[in-house]
Amino acid sequence: MSGNDISPQPTPSGSERVNLRRPDIMVDVQSQVESHYRSQLVQKIRAAGSVIYAPGLTIRLAKEFGFCYGVERAINLAYASRKVYPDQPIYILGEIIHNPDVNDHLREMGIRFLSGKEKTADIKDLKAGDIVIIPAFGTQLATMDILKAKGCRFVDTTCGDVMSVWKRVRQYANENFTSLIHGKAWHEETLATSSRATAHGTGHYLVVFTLDDTDFICNYILNGGDKKAFLEKFKGASSPDFDPDIHLEAIGVANQTTMLRNETEEFQRKLRNAMVQKYGEENIEKHFKRYDTICGATQERQNALRSLLKEPMDLLLVLGGYNSSNTSHLAEMGEAVLPTYFIKGAEEIISEDLIRHYDFHLKSDIETSPWLPTDKEAVTIGITAGASCPNNIIENTIHRLAELKNLKIEDFIH
Repeated sequence: MSGNDISPQPTPSGSERVNLRRPDIMVDVQSQVESHYRSQLVQKIRAAGSVIYAPGLTIRLAKEFGFCYGVERAINLAYASRKVYPDQPIYILGEIIHNPDVNDHLREMGIRFLSGKEKTADIKDLKAGDIVIIPAFGTQLATMDILKAKGCRFVDTTCGDVMSVWKRVRQYANENFTSLIHGKAWHEETLATSSRATAHGTGHYLVVFTLDDTDFICNYILNGGDKKAFLEKFKGASSPDFDPDIHLEAIGVANQTTMLRNETEEFQRKLRNAMVQKYGEENIEKHFKRYDTICGATQERQNALRSLLKEPMDLLLVLGGYNSSNTSHLAEMGEAVLPTYFIKGAEEIISEDLIRHYDFHLKSDIETSPWLPTDKEAVTIGITAGASCPNNIIENTIHRLAELKNLKIEDFIH
């Protein structure tokens, strides 16, 4: 199949990758996406220094927030698939990104989900020629093998930063280094990454979520320990037949692209120090490897929030999907400094007294009352958003805040 072939019929060779990135397709698609998700108000506020104020209310936006290039690309390709195949069933392996508004739009377009709470189809029912969208997180190799065996055609929206991590863990496996992945073992991206570490049958991996877990591993590297207890602790987060007495002798570090950069760097530092203590600085290259695989967009948004948190503010709103890893880390950064509310949109702001928000520690919605300061006439609110949150959600939130103070957008100076 040539790069410009967008025929809906499968070729004799079976599964094929569909290339939809043609100018005649993408120009129309980008206009459609912009009509759904862009915000002129947000663009104006950004252009004016990212701050607006009116009597009683100041709103500060982080310098960087919202859709990154990889997210925009994934959404554009999903919309393009429906444009090119208007009458053909289209399936998606899971959420295209972690934002409920975006995924609801795909459902409204008739794209059928193969997993999740609102699953509407099953992968076992797919047949040759069916179009399947691979989400921005990628997917596990075993799933790709199923799609290929069925002769499905797929639209691959996997983020380039994710694929760069895959390249590294494959390299580690080829060099007989175990991949230690800083991430969440249950997250789609990390599941996809770990499957690449064992792609050729000889590689191994260990997924490490916290710095406390990192300390546990470092202690085992230096002092040994109870292998059974080790394997139980990392059950579900290690490769089959993982043996800490063997597979921690040579390690290469990688990460889920949406983790906190400072934690990933500390994870890497602790492990390198342990290997230096055990094997000596002169032998470190035989036992430890690292590459910078932290997503640039994730880092930009974290840096922008650090700058915003230095400004005088009463509270912070973090907008995005509750299962978004990069967004939850922004909320984590915020709550370390000032009152922070993680919300999916303006509808969570019930009143001037009550807000419904997500507690990522409890993994549940909670309500807080009061949430706005009651002892101040003028309130300053900061706003940021994860890389999967569209700007129209931020605009709706700004309108809601103005409404609480009986203001209109025209009342603000920016």
